[in-house]
Amino acid sequence: MATYDDDLSRFAADGAAPLPDTEDRGYVEHDGAQIWYAAYGSGQPMILLHGGLGNSGNWGYQVPALIESGYRAVVIDSRGHGRSTRDAQPFSYTLMASDVIAVMDTLRLDRVGLVGWSDGACTALVLADQAPDRAAGVFFFACNMDPSGAKELEFTPILQHCISRHQQDYAQLSSTPDQFDELSEAVGLMQRTQPNYSAQDLARISVPVAIVQSEYDEFIKREHAEYLARSIPEAEFISLPGVSHFAPLQRPDQFNSAMLAFLGQVLT
Repeated sequence: MATYDDDLSRFAADGAAPLPDTEDRGYVEHDGAQIWYAAYGSGQPMILLHGGLGNSGNWGYQVPALIESGYRAVVIDSRGHGRSTRDAQPFSYTLMASDVIAVMDTLRLDRVGLVGWSDGACTALVLADQAPDRAAGVFFFACNMDPSGAKELEFTPILQHCISRHQQDYAQLSSTPDQFDELSEAVGLMQRTQPNYSAQDLARISVPVAIVQSEYDEFIKREHAEYLARSIPEAEFISLPGVSHFAPLQRPDQFNSAMLAFLGQVLT
């Protein structure tokens, strides 16, 4: 039976499902930060990149599905998020993409499938643009590639539930547990100004891409997602009905079905 958490009340109270146990986890020192990762399962490798202010635990409903489908799933806490640290450098998607490559190098992963959610989607696509030989494909969920793609923010109860959980998780996981407001301010600056890809920039992306947009996304304009799908060569557009920016938590079975179908095409 499908489990729905459309208003994120369960997520706010308890978080996502816990990640499985693994001994394949640790930190990678890279460019002034310690980047936390964990790996699960075996088979074709893929990497999950979470959204802004979140952490890898937000993928608790996806990792078991990936293991069951025969993938090696790697999660990474983005620089400054979760268990990962940061230095005084401003946040940028290019910097975070380089962190992902550092983890790949440490784990000796030559080429991976990338599943990105919100800020993680931007990071994944920037990585695929800058190092196409390292990316088998990008499942790009719920983000913009230039500032015009973002909606005016309305602070809904769903967003309040999400931020409440992110604050609790940050206080529990971070080595700087009292600096969530500083993190939010720094990430917000990045989100307002980056990335800034033109149609010409998008046209040079050479890996398989699925642009995935929820019916009720609070942050991203549908027409922007459709523009991305038109502008990236041979990109696929996927619409997820009945969900918002938080589809992996709201209706995991629906999200997982689309994710696994894409990975099945690019990881062969």
